[in-house]
Amino acid sequence: MLDTPTDGLYRLRDDRVTTLTPAQRARVRNREIGFIFQSFNLIGDLTVYENVELPLTYRTGMSAAERKRRVQESLERVSMAHRMKHYPSQLSGGQQQRVAVARALAGSPSILLADEPTGNLDSRNGEAVMELLQNLHKDGATIVMVTHDPRFARHAERNIHLFDGKVVAEGDALEQVLEAR
Repeated sequence: MLDTPTDGLYRLRDDRVTTLTPAQRARVRNREIGFIFQSFNLIGDLTVYENVELPLTYRTGMSAAERKRRVQESLERVSMAHRMKHYPSQLSGGQQQRVAVARALAGSPSILLADEPTGNLDSRNGEAVMELLQNLHKDGATIVMVTHDPRFARHAERNIHLFDGKVVAEGDALEQVLEAR
């Protein structure tokens, strides 16, 4: 909902997105959509705790105690609670990625958009992040993940293979593409 569709109909929870005001779209993004960016997008001047808390500060009606609980719980889920007072520059790439995952999880999104969420993680931490995403999905969230790693793509219920921005394989055809690798 950062851009306006040029064609078709886009609904989110039965609301036509094109009829929402910019303020309504921002509110929906904050409450319903979580983002895990490939490049982390952590704010260098904020601590780990503050980076995870920041999106929650824009939620009206959420108490400071609830924000604190969600931040701590999210950091514990990615094994980063012990680093909550550190700054992004004091963390490895993998640790920064786990903080980015915690930030997305803290909002309990119904939709999670993840761009290479395991890209900067070793295999053990990558699997741990995939387990978190699977649990979020089991709790009802929709996960849209971009990955180049077939090990993590196999976790998905549905796979779509893109090439130069076009769908080239889906479902069984995708399995053949992945097996050829």
